[in-house]
Amino acid sequence: MYLTPEKKIEFFKEFGGDAKNTGSSEAQIALFTYRIAHLTEHLKNNKKDFNTQKSLIALVGKRRNHLDYLKKKDIERYRAIVKKLGLRR
Repeated sequence: MYLTPEKKIEFFKEFGGDAKNTGSSEAQIALFTYRIAHLTEHLKNNKKDFNTQKSLIALVGKRRNHLDYLKKKDIERYRAIVKKLGLRR
């Protein structure tokens, strides 16, 4: 499995502040970014896997919605997470 519970806790500690803060926008965006990178690599090898392709598009949309929300609420946190994750925006 590519995303173990330990890996999730690591994301939540790094981006959410602590392991219990799983709902913060930064933690969710970081988790989505990790999953998007994994699915992108999978699709490079499996070009005809259309179910994964559909899931990838859905994840990108979810991440976009979280980023838009964060941009409206707190522009500084938005800029920090974009810079930290290296997203083009």
